[in-house]
Amino acid sequence: MLKWALACCKLYISESRNKAALESIERAAKLFPQAPIVNKFEDATYNRVGYTLVSHLDPKQSLDSCPLKSAVLTMVKAAFEAIDLELHCGSHPRLGVVDHICFHPLTHSSLDHAADIAKSLAVDVSSSLQVPTFLYGAANEQGRTLDLIRRELGYFKPNSGNQWIGGPKSEYLSVKPDEGPAQVTREKGVVVIGATQWVDNYNVPVFSTDIAAVRRIAKRVSGRGGGLTSVQTMALTHGDDVIEVACNLLEPSKVGGERVQQEVERLAEEEGVAVGKGYFTDFSQEKIIQSYLKSDPLL
Repeated sequence: MLKWALACCKLYISESRNKAALESIERAAKLFPQAPIVNKFEDATYNRVGYTLVSHLDPKQSLDSCPLKSAVLTMVKAAFEAIDLELHCGSHPRLGVVDHICFHPLTHSSLDHAADIAKSLAVDVSSSLQVPTFLYGAANEQGRTLDLIRRELGYFKPNSGNQWIGGPKSEYLSVKPDEGPAQVTREKGVVVIGATQWVDNYNVPVFSTDIAAVRRIAKRVSGRGGGLTSVQTMALTHGDDVIEVACNLLEPSKVGGERVQQEVERLAEEEGVAVGKGYFTDFSQEKIIQSYLKSDPLL
């Protein structure tokens, strides 16, 4: 039986086409073998990469010595050194070079501990890199949600057709960050860091060029649009003839990928468009743990 408390971090970076940049980020991670990368998901069309790291937690250890936080901080610094957001272009929204960092408790760990790591990382990122940093979920005193912060900062509005090109247009933020400066630089953007229970990401391809139709489907699938509770959605172009319904499954044990797939297919039939088989952008929580156990020589 596993005795260690485990936590996971998902780190999303606005780059997947610059291989030298990704190699630099991954070299940084290897400095902390106690917190290995157990999954990497690249998407060239979105120009985005997601890394999943896992580490055991020692409740007696200070947060400054937490290997998971140290590994992520080192990767974040490497990302900012290697990537300029002004040169970025992709069909996935983003707020910064390091767009999103989320911590999840796994076996024998608590959401409070994950939140403490997130808050400590936010202080270090903002102070060392001078980047406006926002906190959400259990890491935020008011419990602000990720989608609320993103809406306030204009995350869901492409700045060129269906593409997100370059850095932020204004150096002045409409919302005060939780940590760091109140001004944003075009080459860096902002960072959003949070702590929640496990979230699955599931994307369903729709074979259509009618973005308005797929947006209607996405809205009707989402809890916000009166559809499936605990499901958040976006319609994102993914090549010349595919638009994806990209979903965050906030309670995957209640509403999972199969249910989302069925609902997208039902609504797409009403719109007269074809749907492909969806896919997860990360392993399941169980497989994440198994992968870590195989990779860690201490366990």
